[in-house]
Order: sequence, then C-alpha cells, then structure tokens
Amino acid sequence: MDYQAWLNQQKQKNRLRTLVAVKRLSGGELSLAGDPKATFLDFSSNDYLALSNHPEVVSESHRFLELAGSGAGAARLMSGDLAMFHELEDEMARLKNRPSALLFGSGYMANCGIIPALAGRGDVIFSDRLNHASIYDGCRLSRARLVRFRHNDLDHLEGLLRKERGGGQALIVVESLYSMDGDRCPLKPLVELKEKYGCRLMVDEAHATGVFGAGGGGLIEEDGVVDRVDIAMGTFGKALGSYGAYAAGSREMTQFLVNRARSFIYSTGLPPAVIGASLAAVRLVRQQPQLRRELFEKVELFKSILRQGGLDNLGPSQIIPVLVGESDKALELAQSLRNHGIFATAVRPPTVPEGTARLRFSITRHLSKAALEHCAAVLLDALKG
Repeated sequence: MDYQAWLNQQKQKNRLRTLVAVKRLSGGELSLAGDPKATFLDFSSNDYLALSNHPEVVSESHRFLELAGSGAGAARLMSGDLAMFHELEDEMARLKNRPSALLFGSGYMANCGIIPALAGRGDVIFSDRLNHASIYDGCRLSRARLVRFRHNDLDHLEGLLRKERGGGQALIVVESLYSMDGDRCPLKPLVELKEKYGCRLMVDEAHATGVFGAGGGGLIEEDGVVDRVDIAMGTFGKALGSYGAYAAGSREMTQFLVNRARSFIYSTGLPPAVIGASLAAVRLVRQQPQLRRELFEKVELFKSILRQGGLDNLGPSQIIPVLVGESDKALELAQSLRNHGIFATAVRPPTVPEGTARLRFSITRHLSKAALEHCAAVLLDALKG
C-alpha cells in the first residue's frame, strides 16, 4: 500500500483522522497544547459523572499506587493475580447484580476476548448493524458465521433467527446504549427472542454502566433483565472515570472466560492505581444516586433549549447526536463551535454510516448551567447559518 496516497485520499474525502493534544482543566474545560491560553468547554468527553477528578477517586488511586507500585508485574494466571483485582471484581458483580465478574484491560480487549470464547467455527453470531468496532472485531476473530440485523429492528432479527439459527451455538450481541446515536436497545423483547430461539445474549453496557439503573447497574438493571442476560460487559473508562473493562455473569461463565478469553489470559493485569480509582468510582456510583440525578438534570436542560430552537429526535440519553450529513459540513460546524470556545468532535464515516456525519455531544456532570446554555445557543445559531 502507498501510505501517503491513502492518506491524501482520506484528506480529500474529509475523513482524515488527526490527534489533537489537549490539557484537561477543571469544570469540564480543556485547552489545546499549542494554545494553552485558549480554553474550551468539553462536549466530547465520556466522563459522564465527572468522577475522573473526584477527590475520592484520585485519593484511592494515589493510595493504591503507593501500596502496590506502578504495575501488576505479570498476567493474572502467572504471578500477577493481585488480591485487589478480586476486590474490584466483587464490587462490579455487586453493581451489576450478578454472581461474578472478571476484569479486562480495556473494552476493546474485552469484546475481542469474550466473543471468540463464546462462539467459533460452526456457530453463528447475530449482531446489531450499529455495534461498536470492537464487537465486530471480536466477531471476526471468532470465525463464527456473522449475521447482521437492522439497528434495533427485532422483527428483522426474528426473521433472521428463523432462517439462520442453525444447530450450533448462537450468540446475539447488542449494546444497551449506542455510542453514536445515544439510543437504547429494546432489551425486554430482545430477551424474549433469545429465549425463544435458544441463543445466548451478550450486552455491551459501556455507555450505560453508572448512568442508568436505580443502583447504577446500567440499562439491564433499569429494564429488569439482569438475570436473563448471559453476559454483560462494560468499561471503567466512561462514567466510572478510570480505565479497563469487566464482564459480569454467572460464576461458571467467568471461570470459562478465565480459561478461554485470550485477551485475558495473555495480558498483564491492570495497574494498581487504576484499580484504586475504579474501586472508589464504583462505590460512589452505588452510594450516591444524586450523581445520576445531577447529570440528567443537565441533560434535560440542554435538550430543552435545543427543542425550543427547533431540534428534535434528541434521544433518551446523555449522548446527543446532531446529524448534518456530509463530512465537510460536520467539520465546518465543529470548527464554528470551536471558534466560540466549544470542543465537540465531528464524527465521520467509517465510524458512522455514509451520509450520517454528525457532531456528537456528550453531556457530563462537569458542565455548568451557563456552559450548557452557551453551547446550545451557539449550536442553534451555527445550524441556522
């Protein structure tokens, strides 16, 4: 491949990705490395509950660093199985209302380890078309037959189940909350389908854990389907403000993954400082439901201003996509907002389908009422122009 020619082609299509070095500030703001005096309101963060800088989270991270050093030293099946990992797994099992949980290095590593462990040659995986790239990469690694169904279309899924189910293992994989559209999976009718056709169900709760559910256990908790989902995974790097991932399910399921998930078996354990931060975050989520209430008060404020300005279809979550269609328009809109001190990233194909480039606004608890009102007003003005 001619790398430069490919890069030039991506640039011509307005699809070239570039890194933007930033410095995170307090109050949901950031500055650019090249211009530290200019500050921006951060509407692209997944730190929904503002826990990454919470004093208790930071303090526990420091304490665990001093307690156990900077690294685990080995894979957990060697000598790296620190007792603190089991403490965090017990906390996650409790948060997710499941008997057991297992840690992974990241959400990407979790999906690329869990899916090939659950399905292989001769099996079939039914995947929502808008599932995350890590889910699709896990499907490819499994070598199982992949059948995609239209986004959140359970009638389409059932038709495919009748036709394609076959006699081997069948796995249905969905996200409970989709990261680019901010919409929810219809979990209750989905579990009925998976039971009707004898499938396993895996739910990616990356953007729902900590945010939804009476105890912060995600949408499987809120929708009352915890015991009917075979395996739930999610990350610590979003609402929990840390890093890493988990899988929650039966004790047999997690023991199976210890023996079959290659991304777990062959990876060094997470750093102690990360474990300390995650432990503190999980406990805060469970003990302080007001964190979620404060977040959704801000979500509703932002949406109400946009609705008054004529925008609708803003979705049911803290993720608010504003579709503009073509990549060049999305980039222009992002730059217009940046000129007014707002950092909102343009999301373009292939991350989203062709013709659906957008700005993706993530509302976090960091953001003040004034910041939300300013962003909404600037966005509405930019769309009119």
